[in-house]
Amino acid sequence: MGSMKALLKNKAVIGGIVMTIFYQFIMIGIFMYGYSAIPKNITETTIAIVNEDQQYGKEISKQLQEQLPFHITTESFLTEAEKQLENRDIQLLLHIPENFSELMQQGDTLQLDFTMNQSNPAMVTSSLQQVISQMTSKLNDQFSIQYAAGALKGLHVPDDQAQQIAEDIPSRIVANTVLTNPMPAGMHNQMAPMFLTMCSYVGAMIFSMLAVGAMGPLIKERGRWKAFVALQGVSILVSLVAPLVGLLIYFSVQGGYGAVAFVQMWLMHALEMLGAIEFTSIFVLLLGQGGMLLNLPLLLAQTISSGAVMSQEMMPGIFKFLSHISVMFYSVHLDYNLLFGGGGTGGYLLGLSLLTIIAMAIGAIIVQFKTRRTTGAEA
Repeated sequence: MGSMKALLKNKAVIGGIVMTIFYQFIMIGIFMYGYSAIPKNITETTIAIVNEDQQYGKEISKQLQEQLPFHITTESFLTEAEKQLENRDIQLLLHIPENFSELMQQGDTLQLDFTMNQSNPAMVTSSLQQVISQMTSKLNDQFSIQYAAGALKGLHVPDDQAQQIAEDIPSRIVANTVLTNPMPAGMHNQMAPMFLTMCSYVGAMIFSMLAVGAMGPLIKERGRWKAFVALQGVSILVSLVAPLVGLLIYFSVQGGYGAVAFVQMWLMHALEMLGAIEFTSIFVLLLGQGGMLLNLPLLLAQTISSGAVMSQEMMPGIFKFLSHISVMFYSVHLDYNLLFGGGGTGGYLLGLSLLTIIAMAIGAIIVQFKTRRTTGAEA
């Protein structure tokens, strides 16, 4: 009993107890709040409608805009809408062909073309599949016999023919779903952007805590700036080497990718790891090992704001804001693009590069002006 009391009075043990409680508090708190957006925020997604039929298709477009609980936009050109879908600016594209009214009069099957970019979180694509089914069902319901018959009469269709066509409409509208940037089969592929990004980020966070601590004695021996430059050199070296391990494992398990894809992923994750090291080092430089108290909740928050589970539009406000300054957000979307396809690669690379440079600059400013111990030695 005396030994237990001695341990309970030990600062390291007390710190361990505090961290176990702290971790539960931040993890459950962050995840419960962040993931509460699923599925209630699915209505925040954006659906674009491209209508090329100026008769009945125009009425369908109007009805959907008025009744669906989503952000609905209308586009004049299919190519422009497809570009927005590729860049993930919209999550679903509905195309009403120009011969829709003509087919309706002829009694043919009425096909609505839905296009989804599968290079997105699995939860988003699966939810959109349900949305397509619901939209098709809703349209079939809205085409009641009386309403459709009246519309057909307005197009100068004979009464008998209009009535016959109208009776068939509820079962004649079908959805043609087109998937762009398809993912290889397997849950491991759907989660690869999250796992590859997270393992690099966690490794960077641990490295920054240890490396900044080791920089303290070097500052005393060789001065602030030589120590800081040395730390940057080691960080770059680690960033180039460490991601190779995870990527080699993934590429060997999955297969199907060439050398070019591997090199692109390697260089991108090297940049991500360097950005993560610079970002997490800020709080270690300021608070020493206590910087983990900030780095840990930021890591957990970035798993939500990364966009690997839900789209940016669906995120609660704080996570949507965080995504703009999140290393993981840019890395996850670059993974989607490099592995499966997608647009906006240049913008994501620019964002990740700017975050890395800004974090490095902030670290240099802290080293310059810090006057108290934060790394175990006088900085």
